[in-house]
Amino acid sequence: MAGAASEFPIDLKKYKKLSLDPTKPQLTAEQKSTLQHNIQLLRDAIVLFTATGAARGVSGHTGGAYDTVPEVCILLSLFENSEKYLPIIFDEAGHRVATQYLLSALEGSLPAEHLLHYREANSKLPGHPELGLTPGVKFSSGRLGHMWPLVNGVAMANKDKVVFCLGSDGSQQEGNDAEAARLAVAQNLNVKLLIDDNDVTIAGHPSQYLKGYDLTKTLEGHGLKVYTVQGEDIDALWGAIASIVTYDGPAAVIAKRLMAPGVADIEGSTHGHDVIPVKAAIKYLTSRGYPESIASDILLNIKPTSVPYLYIGSTKEVGANRVVFGEAVNLVLDKLSKEEAAKKVMVIDTDLEGSTGLKVIHQKHPEVFVPSGIMERGNFSAAAGFGFDANKFGVFSTFSAFLEMVISEVTMARLNNCNVLCHFSHSGVDEMADNTCHFGINSFYADNGLSDVQSWLYFPADPLQMVAVIQRVFFERGLRFVFSTRSKVPYILKEDGKTRFFEGDYQFVPGKDEVIVEGKAGYVVSFGEMLYRSWDAVLRCRQEGLDVGLINKPTLNLVDEQAIKKAGSSPFVLVVESLNQKTGLGSKYGTWLLERQLTPKYGYMGTTKEGCGGLSEQIPHQNLDPQSIIMRIKQLSQ
Repeated sequence: MAGAASEFPIDLKKYKKLSLDPTKPQLTAEQKSTLQHNIQLLRDAIVLFTATGAARGVSGHTGGAYDTVPEVCILLSLFENSEKYLPIIFDEAGHRVATQYLLSALEGSLPAEHLLHYREANSKLPGHPELGLTPGVKFSSGRLGHMWPLVNGVAMANKDKVVFCLGSDGSQQEGNDAEAARLAVAQNLNVKLLIDDNDVTIAGHPSQYLKGYDLTKTLEGHGLKVYTVQGEDIDALWGAIASIVTYDGPAAVIAKRLMAPGVADIEGSTHGHDVIPVKAAIKYLTSRGYPESIASDILLNIKPTSVPYLYIGSTKEVGANRVVFGEAVNLVLDKLSKEEAAKKVMVIDTDLEGSTGLKVIHQKHPEVFVPSGIMERGNFSAAAGFGFDANKFGVFSTFSAFLEMVISEVTMARLNNCNVLCHFSHSGVDEMADNTCHFGINSFYADNGLSDVQSWLYFPADPLQMVAVIQRVFFERGLRFVFSTRSKVPYILKEDGKTRFFEGDYQFVPGKDEVIVEGKAGYVVSFGEMLYRSWDAVLRCRQEGLDVGLINKPTLNLVDEQAIKKAGSSPFVLVVESLNQKTGLGSKYGTWLLERQLTPKYGYMGTTKEGCGGLSEQIPHQNLDPQSIIMRIKQLSQ
C-alpha cells in the first residue's frame, strides 16, 4: 500500500538496547558502535515520518527532534542501567514532539506505522505532546520556558531519582528558565539538563539577533555545573553526561551542533526548525542507502486534505490578516520620514516575525525594527517602556496563546499609561495543527484593567478591515490589542453578493458594531474568522425564509448601545466565536443584555474542548462550522 497506509519501512526492531554506567565515562568500541547505530536509525525514522507532515500540508518540526537523538539514545541506555533515574525524557521544546512519538513506538505504545499519520487530524499525533491523548506520551509540553520549572517540582517529589529534561537554546531564552535555575541551585535539585545549542530559532540565529546570550555563562552564573561539548562527538557527549549524572546537584550539558547535522538541504539553517521538505527527505534517505521508492512511495502519495465547502457571502479570494497587519503598519510608517519614524515608533519581535507579520516591517522600515529573542514578557515591557512617553508608540507581537504569559506586564503597562499596539496572531483554533497548547482562545484576559481605564480589543474580519483598523488606531494612546488567525480569511461581501463590505468609503470606528444585515427573527453576533462562517449560515437561513440578522463586533470588549439594543430587542441573540466559551465574548454578552433589561433567547458558541490536530478540521471539531451554526439558529428561533 502507498501513502500513510504503508507499513513503516524503517525497522525500529533494529534498535539495540544498551546499558551505560556513568561511573565509566569512556565508551568501549562496541558501546560507541551501538550508540551510533541507534542514533542513525532513529534519525532516519524522524526524517521520514516528520516529512509526512510536509506532504499533507500540516507543517511540523524535524530539526530539533533530529538534533537531540544522541542525547535520547544515551538517556535510554542509562534507564537500562539503573532504576535511580526517573524514566521520562521531559522536553521543554514541545515542537520536538517527534521524539516523544518515536519513544512511544519504541516502547510498543504506538504501532510504528501510525507515525506516518504525524500531525494528521484525529490521529492523536498533534504538533505538541499532550498527556492523555497519545498512547505512550508521558507529559504535555509546547509553550517554551514552561517545562524546567515543572521538572523542578517533579524532582522535589522524587528526591531519590535523577530527573532529566531536554532543553534548547531557544527555550532557555525564556525568563521562566532563569527562575527555574535559581530554584534548582538553591534546593540542590537532582535535575539534569541536556541542551541542544544549535544557534537556530524560527526567525534566525541567536548569536546574531541576541548578542551576549551565552548559555554556558548564563547557567554557570546561576550556579549550575555545566559541561559544554560538541554534540556530534559521541565520546565527548557521553563523557559530559556521565559527569553531570554523577554530580550531586543541578547540572547541564550544552551540546553545540549545527541544526540537523548531515541533512544536506536544511543543515544549519532556520529551515531546519520547521518540517523537512518532501524532496529533501527523499534525497536524504536515498543518500543513506534506502531505495528511493521507500520514501517516495509514501511521501509522494500523501496529499493535503481540506473540508470541502463553498461559502456564500464571501469571496473565493483569501488573505492572511496576520501578514496584512505588517503591511498595514507599513502604510502608516510610509507617511513618516525615516528619522521621524525611528524617533516615534519601535517595533520589537519575539522570534516570530515571519509568522506575525513583522517581517515586512523589518524589510521596509528597519529603522523602527528591533529583532529580539523568545522573551515575551521582557519584550512586551520594552515596547511599553518605549511608549511611556506620550508621543512614542511601541509595537509588540506574538501568538495569541502567549498573551496569557504577559498579563501582569499588561497591567503594569496600563498603570504607567504606556502606548502599546499589540498584535496577537494565531487566534482561535482555525488551522492550528500545533493544537491545544497553542490555541489562542483567552483573548479577553487582555481586558483586565479596572472600569476607569479603557483598553481596546480589535478582531478584524478580513484584510480590508485589518488595514482600516490599523490606520485608525495606530497612533491612539493606551493599550490596543489586535487579533488575527493563522488561517487565511476571505473578504466579506455585502448582501448583494458582489460588493466587498469593507472597501470604498468604509471607515472603522472603535467601539462601533456593524450591521451586516438586518433581521426580524433574531441576530447572530460574530467577529474575526467566524464572521464569514456566520454570514454563510445566516444567508442560508434567510434563503429558507428565516429572517436572521448578522452583526459584526470588531471591537470585542466595548458595548455599542445602539447595536445591542437592536439585537436584544429581537427574539434571539446568538454569539458565535472561536474564543474560549468560558472567557470569550459570549460569556459577557448575555450579562450586557440583562443589564439593559433586554431578554431575548440567548445562546453562545465557542471553543469547548481540546483540539483534534490537522488544519481545517479544527473548526468542525469544535462544532463551529456553518451547519452547526445553522442548527443553533434554528433551535433558538423555535
